[in-house]
Amino acid sequence: MKKTAESVTPHHPDKICDQISDAILDAHLEENPTSRVGVETMGKSKSLYIAGEITSNADIKVEELVKNLPFDFQNFEIIVNITKQSSFIAQGVDTGGAGDQGIMKGYATSENDEMIPAEVLLSRKLAQHIYKYKRTDGKTQITLNNGNIETVVASFQGISAGKLQELIREFFPDLPDNAIIHTNPAGDWAVGGFEADAGQTGRKIIVDNYGPQIPVGGGCFSGKDPTKVDRSAAYMARKIAVDYLRKKGAKEVFVDLAYSIGVAEPVQAIAKIDGAEEQIKGYDLTPIGIIDFLDLQKPQYLETAQWGHFGNGFRWDR
Repeated sequence: MKKTAESVTPHHPDKICDQISDAILDAHLEENPTSRVGVETMGKSKSLYIAGEITSNADIKVEELVKNLPFDFQNFEIIVNITKQSSFIAQGVDTGGAGDQGIMKGYATSENDEMIPAEVLLSRKLAQHIYKYKRTDGKTQITLNNGNIETVVASFQGISAGKLQELIREFFPDLPDNAIIHTNPAGDWAVGGFEADAGQTGRKIIVDNYGPQIPVGGGCFSGKDPTKVDRSAAYMARKIAVDYLRKKGAKEVFVDLAYSIGVAEPVQAIAKIDGAEEQIKGYDLTPIGIIDFLDLQKPQYLETAQWGHFGNGFRWDR
């Protein structure tokens, strides 16, 4: 069976936008842990557009905060369009209900210590290895065939194809002779980031989750405070999957949670353990219960926006 997954670096334009949104969230949680934040970012060329809803007594100068991030935004036009959270949404969240309807997926596998699919882990680790050489815009991709590396792809701004070949073989010293390697297959490139591509919060949902082989829910994570179950319940679903994997000695676990806006208890809470389905019990799956259990009302989200939200040792991975 063939399985393919990709990873992108923190200097990819979409991931820059994720990090901006989560940096704004972290700053508000630092001053006011109960801040309601829903912020999205779009960037292109020398412009950033930051929009969303924030209800908080934190005094955050968004433009100043963004310019202090390590992406050299000093000469950017930064347009900020932020209002307060809708009172109609707040009336459901204020009583402890979910901040939106939606389906959240969790997953864990026993195939490695990080408990994520091998193709996801390898593509991420390779991207991190190359990124250490040069912090730049880039992507990696790994194809496994029955667990063996069949194809490696790497495209990085400002790194020659030859150097990428060297870095790949450095990372995979036992790469099979018949493995296919594509480095900068469209040619070496010097212009990346917002100069080459628009970026937007939430466009790397598959990278943020478990790769294309595992189902995902409908919502992205970055820029959202934990009352929004798109984020918090997805983290809880991962925690449950990890717990069940260990407790049951399973090979893989899928978790499905679903919520209705304004309602605290999920409308669905199911675990599939090596194909056998059972109702999830023993967890407080209300938004307040999840927030307390995973300690989600504190700054920690900028880090999640860099290399994926699962398999990186976060509280929900343990």
